[in-house]
Amino acid sequence: MPSTMKGPGIFLAQFAGDEEPFNSLASVAEWAGDLGYKGIQVPSGDARFMDLEKAASSKDYCDELKGVCAEAGVEITELSTHTQGQLVAVHPAYDAQFDGFAPKAVHGNPKARQEWAVEQMKLAAKASKNLGLKACVSFTGSLAFPYLYPWPQRPAGLVKEAFGELGRRWKPIMDAYEDADCDLAFELHPGEDAFDGATFEMLLDAVGDHKRCTINYDPSHFLLQQLDYLAFIDIYHERIAAFHVKDAEFNPSGRQGVYSGYQGWVERAGRFRSLGDGQVDFVGIFSKLAQYGYDRWAVLEWECALKNSEDGAAEGAPFIEHHIIRVTDKAFDDFAGSDVDRAALRKMMGIV
Repeated sequence: MPSTMKGPGIFLAQFAGDEEPFNSLASVAEWAGDLGYKGIQVPSGDARFMDLEKAASSKDYCDELKGVCAEAGVEITELSTHTQGQLVAVHPAYDAQFDGFAPKAVHGNPKARQEWAVEQMKLAAKASKNLGLKACVSFTGSLAFPYLYPWPQRPAGLVKEAFGELGRRWKPIMDAYEDADCDLAFELHPGEDAFDGATFEMLLDAVGDHKRCTINYDPSHFLLQQLDYLAFIDIYHERIAAFHVKDAEFNPSGRQGVYSGYQGWVERAGRFRSLGDGQVDFVGIFSKLAQYGYDRWAVLEWECALKNSEDGAAEGAPFIEHHIIRVTDKAFDDFAGSDVDRAALRKMMGIV
């Protein structure tokens, strides 16, 4: 039987805070449920929502988390490991900035920070299994991205070496996700070494076509790169294991293009918008995903340069609900069909 996409869901990272209802799993789940969301994507490293180590070791604790969500009428869609995944591979140029993603005990120590990140990723695999989740969303990190534009000319072999190292770091983590029967869905994002289809293929090759190396599809990043995000689904639909519903707009001028001139988010030619306020063709996206049988979650990731976050969240649930296609189990012209009669078919074609 055809399957219909799940949703709407909402990613909690941009809403987490120290004030209610954004400071605990129970209160944020109730807030999301009241807005019409059916799922919440939980940042695994945020202690306000969950204890990752405890979730990795205790199914009873995970059942408690699921119960808290169920009381609010929602369920956990996936765990997010974006910040931990980022730290699996960090170019030294970003050391100072990315230290903030890790505990103070490993600041200034890239090796210890990476080891902490790898362990976090493996804990998230175990926690996902205990929660009964089928995907975990993440970032690849980056070793080659500072060399994105080939000037000065990149030394021969640099990119190959970078992706080879990514493969060596990520394959054991992917093996842990295989043990957990959970996909590792990378958000293809500028700043990460895997940021489009070509670089995802390079990562896939580096990990030996690992079955758990999958994609968290987010069209906003593709629109800002001027990539054909509908054709992307045609090419990579078998690897899409999660979906961030996020809007964006690109308005080039005589002063700015894709790189947006170091401007702030409001002044950029390319900027993220709340759902429906940008240029992403969501009708086309939801149709493509339905065509290929995507049956996992559609999760709002709110990031907007202009609109208030709570307004964006309130508008997001009905927007996603409206776009989800309830997949039909019959063809529209079934009424005109008839049983197969080979003799009649041959007669229709004049075959003696």
